[in-house]
Amino acid sequence: MTSTKPYLIRALYEWIVDNSFTPHLLVDARDERCVVPRQFVKDGAIVLNIAQSATNSLMMGQDTVSFGARFSGVAYSITVPVAAVRAIYARENGRGLAFEDEPEPADTESTSPPAADKPPTKRAPTLTIVK
Repeated sequence: MTSTKPYLIRALYEWIVDNSFTPHLLVDARDERCVVPRQFVKDGAIVLNIAQSATNSLMMGQDTVSFGARFSGVAYSITVPVAAVRAIYARENGRGLAFEDEPEPADTESTSPPAADKPPTKRAPTLTIVK
């Protein structure tokens, strides 16, 4: 089963834009797959304005969010794994969703069935309203 996280990010993005607010992503930039301007990373995180007016060719896929953007007048190509997105929210009022860390997917090629007394290890992201 696919993760719900990329769908929730896209849905919240649309909701924020429909309400004439500015969507921002809070990203865990410690993820080595993040391609972001490192000089703007603070305490391992970066906040990215993903409004249409601030991005070029925004793509929100199943595995990554990518776009072109300018930081201090310099153009960058940004790529963020969906797994590194910690929150999406409206800049103006802070409303949105925050995501807790997801556990690594369980080995799907295991031939032994899961123990009946143990719950499955894979779970959906836990959501929290950001205020």
